[in-house]
Amino acid sequence: AEIGRDKAVALFPRDVWSPPVVHPDAGTVWTAGSKVKVVWDTSTRPSHVTNWEGRVVLGHYEDGDDTNEHLDFDHPLAEGFNLTQGHVNVQVPNVSPSNEYIIVLFGDSGNRSPKFTIVD
Repeated sequence: AEIGRDKAVALFPRDVWSPPVVHPDAGTVWTAGSKVKVVWDTSTRPSHVTNWEGRVVLGHYEDGDDTNEHLDFDHPLAEGFNLTQGHVNVQVPNVSPSNEYIIVLFGDSGNRSPKFTIVD
């Protein structure tokens, strides 16, 4: 059957929710191999969210260049969790020590943490 132009199609609003990352913050120091909690603020959650499924990836900056986040999409720290939880526990990967790390929380949108430190 052909869909004619006279057929009404219901459109639903698509709310984009980008909850701010609360932890880690600029004063955070994680130790490689340890278990830590990533936390975000759920107080601004809209009633209708397009995608409730979250993903957290680690990234880092190099040589003072804050435009390239070097996100490690191949090795997410966590995925498949419900964003309404407001947190997820992750294991810190064994990476080179630096104070240029970030995490990005994905769901409807991506939201980046401030830079933080990972040590041995």
